[in-house]
Amino acid sequence: MNPILAYRAVRKKCFRLVVLLCIALVVLVFLSLGLGAMDIPADRILRIVWGKLSGKADWYAGIPPGMAAVVWELRLPRIITSILAGAGLAVSGVIFQGILQNPLADPYTLGISTGAAFGASLALFLNILLGLALPISFAALVFAALTLVFVLLISGRGSGLVSANLIMAGIILSAILSAGISFMKMLSGENVGAIVFWLMGSLSARGWNDALLLALVIPAAVVLALIFAADLNILTLGSRSAESLGVEVKRVRFFYLLLGAAITAVCVSVCGVIGFVGLIVPHLLRMAVTSDNRLLLPLSALLGGLLLCAADTCARLLSSGEIPVGVLTTLLGGPFFLFIFLRRKDGRGI
Repeated sequence: MNPILAYRAVRKKCFRLVVLLCIALVVLVFLSLGLGAMDIPADRILRIVWGKLSGKADWYAGIPPGMAAVVWELRLPRIITSILAGAGLAVSGVIFQGILQNPLADPYTLGISTGAAFGASLALFLNILLGLALPISFAALVFAALTLVFVLLISGRGSGLVSANLIMAGIILSAILSAGISFMKMLSGENVGAIVFWLMGSLSARGWNDALLLALVIPAAVVLALIFAADLNILTLGSRSAESLGVEVKRVRFFYLLLGAAITAVCVSVCGVIGFVGLIVPHLLRMAVTSDNRLLLPLSALLGGLLLCAADTCARLLSSGEIPVGVLTTLLGGPFFLFIFLRRKDGRGI
């Protein structure tokens, strides 16, 4: 088949998939807003949301204030946060799989998320031990940035920012930071539950400030990733091939490292450690649809947002005690990823 015609066919398939994912996302948002301890009809949801957005209180004047608060103050910011965090984790998965030339890479490969988890655990530990009020999200961001700096310094001591050096540096730092987290958990005694719950990943009690932070970072980061997606495509061919085609490999790799790390750090600082979204989503789409990062990035953002929002809604509905969403994504994502990996290994595709 003509390569141009084949590419056009893939683009049409991706466009249809984008439309389908957008429709599914809208339906899921309305279902998530309506379902819970308080079931809310769709017409009331529309009146509350439109009234709040337009500033016209008469739209929801006849609705109980408690119901309006549940929709606007509790469920909607949490849903938006889950969609943006899922999109961010999936996009960072695409980025790391591209620059590391490893289809099994994800936002946790370089230890960025472990650094964020260490920072958050340290803030929680000091708050418990000394009665301080250190901001957990800020501590997570700071230590994620420090982890990236150390990864770059360690990998740069060898033959430069090559994939093997970056992965090894990430593994070394992750092991050290994980040991530090375990040490703090041991010292926390009876208060260890606060650290453990955060490390499990949860969207409980997330408000508009969290949604706003992600809204400022994730869309801008996705746009930046798309602008240089053609270079990321070439980079997947290998450093030598990319350089021969005119791509400045070190600059592109460094740019995407910073971008992927920033996305991961912000998502982890808001939601805690949520695994498998950044691994499964891009891998699944790459196997089923396309490996072209210009198409893969927006598709991954949509599917990642859909997946995490669905997982968080299930975590909220399945138990009155609320299952941490990170536990659910790992519990479901691990066997699913193993299934698609084994099918691919047998040569049967996806």
